[in-house]
Amino acid sequence: MTTRKRALVAMSGGVDSSVAAALMMEAGYEVIGATMRVFDYSDHSHCGSCCSPDDVHDAKRVADKLGIAHYTFNVEEKFRERVIDNFVAEYLQGRTPIPCVQCNDRVKFDWLFRRMQELGCEVLVTGHYARVERDGGRARLLCGVDPAKDQSYFLFRMTQDQLARVDFPIGAMHKPQVREIAAKYGLAVAEKPDSQELCFVPGNDYARVVEKIAGSDSVQPGEIVDRAGNVLGRHDGYHRFTVGQRKGLGRLGDEPHYVVRIEPETARVVVGKAGEVFSTGLVCTSFNWIDGEGPNEETRGRVRVRHGHRGVDASLYPFGDGVSVRFDEPVRAVTPGQAAVFYDGDRVLGGGFIDQAVAEEGAMAREAAS
Repeated sequence: MTTRKRALVAMSGGVDSSVAAALMMEAGYEVIGATMRVFDYSDHSHCGSCCSPDDVHDAKRVADKLGIAHYTFNVEEKFRERVIDNFVAEYLQGRTPIPCVQCNDRVKFDWLFRRMQELGCEVLVTGHYARVERDGGRARLLCGVDPAKDQSYFLFRMTQDQLARVDFPIGAMHKPQVREIAAKYGLAVAEKPDSQELCFVPGNDYARVVEKIAGSDSVQPGEIVDRAGNVLGRHDGYHRFTVGQRKGLGRLGDEPHYVVRIEPETARVVVGKAGEVFSTGLVCTSFNWIDGEGPNEETRGRVRVRHGHRGVDASLYPFGDGVSVRFDEPVRAVTPGQAAVFYDGDRVLGGGFIDQAVAEEGAMAREAAS
């Protein structure tokens, strides 16, 4: 008697993870669905994010339709400690965090790989638009085929051990194909809209979340200054701003001004004119190489400095466990706290969280040598 391989599918209640579950069934796996409850929505009447109570219900309905086992797990405490607290701390340090990366790295994959082993599963499956290519004992993380949906940027923290045990069934598809498969299986989520909000930030009001969790004593108003230190205005809290932002600054002169830098130690928001928001490079003091070990010399590739960024050709210089990057052309709004993800074609080489943007010629070498 042949025993089928078993797959644990992370089911968020959306069409992508639902189709991932269906495709694993088609491939002959015994499928177990797992939905994580990460946030308490009792204080919110509506939220257009993933992992809401409606999403948990939808995941259960899909599992019932497919005839697979399904479990809901409460991971609110872990999510609060590893994602929400980090989110607030980053804003108070003048940085702009990416909670989806922290959630993938420190909650979803970490926790689900443990459950996978407990449930006797050989593979962990998610609905990410990304691909894994295996060559002998090594794995490569590749972009999703659909450029409009590609989520490889959020997966740069993955390790070889994780990539050896994960599958992204929809990574080679475009979104319309995914919806067609959902309709074929008669899944109620076939036309469900994509989530538009972070699960713990109703209405995308980031500042309110920071203020509520950190408390009024931690939220500091201060001065808006130009790069020479001249005071141009005041703000109600530097956590309300991110590099490149114009909204909320008020009228500071005859020309539009944009946030160039945030200084939490003085509670100052530093602004400049449009041309002053560009950088020639960046520094990350930690960097995860997908293959486990990075090069010891200059590497050429393409770097994206935020999820919606098209990327720019660049040179990467390793130093310690970090990297410095020099762009071939200036890049707008390089933001501490966001990720710099490095690509060779459609292959993800690695990525790290941005510590600082570099504007002056020669500063890159000084950072690398320090």
